[in-house]
Amino acid sequence: MTKKENDHATRGTADHSVRDQVVDAATEHFSHYGYEKTTVSDLARAIGFSKAYIYKFFDSKQAIGEVICRNRLAMIMEIVTAAIADAPTASEKFRRLFRALAEAGSDLFFHDRKLYDIAAVATRDQWASTRAYEEQLKQLIQEVLVEGRKSGEFERKTPLDETAQAIYLVMKPYISPVQLQYNLENAPTAAVLLSSLILRSLAP
Repeated sequence: MTKKENDHATRGTADHSVRDQVVDAATEHFSHYGYEKTTVSDLARAIGFSKAYIYKFFDSKQAIGEVICRNRLAMIMEIVTAAIADAPTASEKFRRLFRALAEAGSDLFFHDRKLYDIAAVATRDQWASTRAYEEQLKQLIQEVLVEGRKSGEFERKTPLDETAQAIYLVMKPYISPVQLQYNLENAPTAAVLLSSLILRSLAP
Protein backbone atom coordinates (compact mmCIF):
# COMPACT_ATOMS: atom_id res chain seq x y z
CA MET A 1 0.00 0.00 0.00
CA THR A 2 1.36 3.43 -0.94
CA LYS A 3 1.57 6.28 1.58
CA LYS A 4 -1.31 8.01 -0.20
CA GLU A 5 -3.48 4.90 -0.01
CA ASN A 6 -2.51 4.38 3.63
CA ASP A 7 -3.41 7.99 4.49
CA HIS A 8 -6.75 7.56 2.74
CA ALA A 9 -7.45 4.34 4.66
CA THR A 10 -6.50 6.04 7.94
CA ARG A 11 -8.81 8.97 7.24
CA GLY A 12 -11.59 6.56 6.32
CA THR A 13 -11.21 4.73 9.63
CA ALA A 14 -11.12 8.02 11.55
CA ASP A 15 -14.20 9.26 9.70
CA HIS A 16 -16.03 6.06 10.53
CA SER A 17 -15.07 6.48 14.20
CA VAL A 18 -16.42 10.03 14.27
CA ARG A 19 -19.66 8.95 12.61
CA ASP A 20 -20.04 6.23 15.25
CA GLN A 21 -19.42 8.78 18.02
CA VAL A 22 -22.08 11.07 16.61
CA VAL A 23 -24.59 8.23 16.27
CA ASP A 24 -23.86 6.98 19.81
CA ALA A 25 -24.26 10.47 21.28
CA ALA A 26 -27.43 11.04 19.27
CA THR A 27 -28.89 7.72 20.43
CA GLU A 28 -28.18 8.70 24.04
CA HIS A 29 -29.71 12.17 23.63
CA PHE A 30 -32.73 10.95 21.70
CA SER A 31 -33.36 8.23 24.32
CA HIS A 32 -33.52 10.92 27.04
CA TYR A 33 -34.99 13.97 25.33
CA GLY A 34 -36.65 12.66 22.19
CA TYR A 35 -35.75 13.13 18.56
CA GLU A 36 -37.71 16.29 17.89
CA LYS A 37 -36.47 18.11 21.01
CA THR A 38 -32.79 17.40 20.32
CA THR A 39 -30.82 19.75 18.06
CA VAL A 40 -27.52 19.26 16.26
CA SER A 41 -26.11 21.88 18.64
CA ASP A 42 -27.11 19.66 21.59
CA LEU A 43 -25.27 16.74 20.02
CA ALA A 44 -22.20 18.87 19.26
CA ARG A 45 -21.98 19.93 22.91
CA ALA A 46 -22.39 16.35 24.12
CA ILE A 47 -19.58 15.05 21.90
CA GLY A 48 -17.31 18.06 22.22
CA PHE A 49 -17.31 18.81 18.49
CA SER A 50 -18.46 21.92 16.72
CA LYS A 51 -21.77 21.82 14.91
CA ALA A 52 -19.94 22.56 11.65
CA TYR A 53 -17.71 19.52 12.22
CA ILE A 54 -20.73 17.23 12.66
CA TYR A 55 -22.14 18.58 9.40
CA LYS A 56 -19.03 17.24 7.67
CA PHE A 57 -20.34 13.74 8.38
CA PHE A 58 -24.14 14.19 8.41
CA ASP A 59 -25.95 16.80 6.37
CA SER A 60 -28.90 17.04 8.78
CA LYS A 61 -30.35 15.77 12.05
CA GLN A 62 -32.59 13.50 9.99
CA ALA A 63 -29.53 11.87 8.43
CA ILE A 64 -28.37 10.93 11.94
CA GLY A 65 -31.86 9.76 12.83
CA GLU A 66 -31.92 7.63 9.67
CA VAL A 67 -28.89 5.66 10.87
CA ILE A 68 -30.42 5.08 14.29
CA CYS A 69 -33.77 4.14 12.80
CA ARG A 70 -32.16 1.80 10.29
CA ASN A 71 -30.20 0.11 13.10
CA ARG A 72 -33.34 -0.38 15.20
CA LEU A 73 -35.37 -1.74 12.30
CA ALA A 74 -32.51 -4.08 11.38
CA MET A 75 -32.67 -5.46 14.93
CA ILE A 76 -36.38 -6.13 14.51
CA MET A 77 -35.76 -7.90 11.20
CA GLU A 78 -33.11 -10.06 12.87
CA ILE A 79 -35.60 -11.01 15.59
CA VAL A 80 -38.26 -11.86 13.01
CA THR A 81 -35.86 -13.84 10.82
CA ALA A 82 -34.64 -15.85 13.81
CA ALA A 83 -38.22 -16.49 14.95
CA ILE A 84 -39.30 -18.08 11.67
CA ALA A 85 -36.01 -19.77 10.75
CA ASP A 86 -36.86 -23.25 12.04
CA ALA A 87 -40.65 -23.12 11.53
CA PRO A 88 -41.69 -26.48 10.04
CA THR A 89 -44.34 -25.07 7.68
CA ALA A 90 -45.18 -21.87 5.84
CA SER A 91 -48.32 -21.56 7.97
CA GLU A 92 -46.28 -21.66 11.15
CA LYS A 93 -43.92 -19.07 9.66
CA PHE A 94 -46.83 -16.65 9.27
CA ARG A 95 -47.91 -17.23 12.86
CA ARG A 96 -44.40 -16.61 14.17
CA LEU A 97 -43.83 -13.69 11.81
CA PHE A 98 -46.87 -11.80 13.05
CA ARG A 99 -46.18 -12.62 16.70
CA ALA A 100 -42.51 -11.60 16.49
CA LEU A 101 -43.33 -8.29 14.79
CA ALA A 102 -45.96 -7.38 17.38
CA GLU A 103 -43.72 -8.38 20.29
CA ALA A 104 -40.62 -6.59 18.98
CA GLY A 105 -42.54 -3.38 18.28
CA SER A 106 -44.24 -3.45 21.68
CA ASP A 107 -40.93 -4.13 23.42
CA LEU A 108 -39.31 -1.13 21.73
CA PHE A 109 -42.27 1.06 22.72
CA PHE A 110 -42.19 0.10 26.40
CA HIS A 111 -38.42 -0.10 26.93
CA ASP A 112 -37.09 2.59 24.58
CA ARG A 113 -40.01 4.97 24.17
CA LYS A 114 -37.94 7.95 23.02
CA LEU A 115 -36.24 5.85 20.35
CA TYR A 116 -39.61 4.42 19.41
CA ASP A 117 -40.62 8.00 18.69
CA ILE A 118 -37.86 8.23 16.07
CA ALA A 119 -39.41 5.27 14.27
CA ALA A 120 -42.80 6.97 14.50
CA VAL A 121 -41.42 10.20 12.99
CA ALA A 122 -39.60 8.18 10.31
CA THR A 123 -42.78 6.33 9.40
CA ARG A 124 -44.88 9.47 9.40
CA ASP A 125 -42.41 11.32 7.16
CA GLN A 126 -41.58 8.26 5.04
CA TRP A 127 -37.83 8.21 5.61
CA ALA A 128 -35.78 5.96 3.34
CA SER A 129 -35.03 3.61 6.26
CA THR A 130 -38.71 2.88 6.89
CA ARG A 131 -39.50 2.47 3.19
CA ALA A 132 -36.69 -0.08 2.93
CA TYR A 133 -38.00 -1.88 6.03
CA GLU A 134 -41.50 -2.07 4.57
CA GLU A 135 -40.12 -3.53 1.34
CA GLN A 136 -38.14 -6.12 3.33
CA LEU A 137 -41.27 -7.19 5.16
CA LYS A 138 -43.29 -7.43 1.96
CA GLN A 139 -40.53 -9.48 0.38
CA LEU A 140 -40.46 -11.80 3.39
CA ILE A 141 -44.24 -12.22 3.25
CA GLN A 142 -44.00 -13.04 -0.45
CA GLU A 143 -41.28 -15.62 0.17
CA VAL A 144 -43.44 -17.38 2.76
CA LEU A 145 -46.37 -17.30 0.35
CA VAL A 146 -44.28 -18.91 -2.39
CA GLU A 147 -43.14 -21.60 0.03
CA GLY A 148 -46.72 -22.29 1.10
CA ARG A 149 -47.94 -22.47 -2.48
CA LYS A 150 -45.21 -24.92 -3.42
CA SER A 151 -46.04 -27.15 -0.45
CA GLY A 152 -49.78 -27.04 -1.21
CA GLU A 153 -50.66 -25.19 1.99
CA PHE A 154 -51.88 -22.05 0.22
CA GLU A 155 -54.15 -21.36 -2.76
CA ARG A 156 -52.52 -20.29 -6.03
CA LYS A 157 -55.32 -18.42 -7.84
CA THR A 158 -54.85 -14.92 -6.39
CA PRO A 159 -51.93 -12.96 -7.87
CA LEU A 160 -48.91 -13.25 -5.60
CA ASP A 161 -48.20 -9.52 -5.30
CA GLU A 162 -51.87 -8.80 -4.52
CA THR A 163 -51.92 -11.44 -1.78
CA ALA A 164 -48.66 -10.20 -0.23
CA GLN A 165 -49.91 -6.60 -0.21
CA ALA A 166 -53.22 -7.61 1.40
CA ILE A 167 -51.43 -9.54 4.16
CA TYR A 168 -49.11 -6.62 4.79
CA LEU A 169 -52.08 -4.25 5.12
CA VAL A 170 -53.76 -6.57 7.62
CA MET A 171 -50.55 -6.63 9.68
CA LYS A 172 -49.77 -2.92 9.35
CA PRO A 173 -51.66 -1.64 12.43
CA TYR A 174 -49.38 -3.88 14.51
CA ILE A 175 -46.19 -3.15 12.52
CA SER A 176 -46.26 0.59 11.85
CA PRO A 177 -44.96 2.55 14.89
CA VAL A 178 -47.50 5.30 14.22
CA GLN A 179 -50.41 2.84 14.41
CA LEU A 180 -49.01 0.30 16.90
CA GLN A 181 -48.94 2.81 19.76
CA TYR A 182 -52.76 2.91 19.58
CA ASN A 183 -53.07 -0.88 19.33
CA LEU A 184 -50.64 -2.07 22.00
CA GLU A 185 -53.32 -3.51 24.26
CA ASN A 186 -54.65 -5.71 21.46
CA ALA A 187 -51.32 -6.63 19.85
CA PRO A 188 -50.79 -10.08 21.48
CA THR A 189 -54.35 -11.19 20.74
CA ALA A 190 -54.29 -9.69 17.26
CA ALA A 191 -51.11 -11.59 16.41
CA VAL A 192 -53.00 -14.85 17.04
CA LEU A 193 -56.42 -14.00 15.63
CA LEU A 194 -55.31 -12.15 12.50
CA SER A 195 -52.68 -14.72 11.56
CA SER A 196 -55.39 -17.39 11.85
CA LEU A 197 -57.69 -15.28 9.67
CA ILE A 198 -54.95 -14.84 7.08
CA LEU A 199 -54.22 -18.57 7.04
CA ARG A 200 -57.92 -19.45 6.57
CA SER A 201 -58.07 -17.07 3.62
CA LEU A 202 -55.00 -18.72 2.10
CA ALA A 203 -56.33 -22.26 2.35
CA PRO A 204 -56.57 -24.03 -1.04
